[in-house]
Amino acid sequence: MSLGKRLYFCALLTALCALGCRQKMSYQPRYDPLEPSDFFADHMAARPRIAGTVSRDELVTNTYMQTGKINGADGDGFPIPVTQQVLDRGEERFNIYCSPCHGRTGLGDGMVVRRGYRRPPSLHDDRLRNAAVGHFFDVMTNGFGAMPDYAAQVRPEDRWAIAAYVRALQLSEHATMEDVPAANRSALDQSTTVPTEKRQ
Repeated sequence: MSLGKRLYFCALLTALCALGCRQKMSYQPRYDPLEPSDFFADHMAARPRIAGTVSRDELVTNTYMQTGKINGADGDGFPIPVTQQVLDRGEERFNIYCSPCHGRTGLGDGMVVRRGYRRPPSLHDDRLRNAAVGHFFDVMTNGFGAMPDYAAQVRPEDRWAIAAYVRALQLSEHATMEDVPAANRSALDQSTTVPTEKRQ
């Protein structure tokens, strides 16, 4: 066989092999969301959930923990123990997510408010001081007025921690000397006394 015929035969064999390997990246054996399907009897590519199953992180065993409501009304009280660790976590989350609008003290004078954003009510208003703690959880979960919801950014445990910290802020703003345990009052008096050399 001549060299020309050999080259022709190799080129023909290569072309036949290439035709047999037709994989188009534009065609993939999958369904797009909500695309119809002839494979299933209901002609839907999206499959319904299997009865009796729950998606991960979707099982709600404590509705108050997830909603802040009891029988459709804002509940009072916390579904978790309020410890120093919970208050510290609440302060941290409050300073990250809430203080830009509400300010670090909850007066509604945050940095974005100083730059023209709508001012939120002070957390120290009588209306909010007397509100059930579930109200704060519900507002963080679903939003209220100009405030967007933070359900996607802040998990439920942290929303409760923020609500506990808000209660601590409210208490600190309106605390009296009678609220301080007698054993700690002398230390408080010393910390507020200005030394003589500092006064001059």
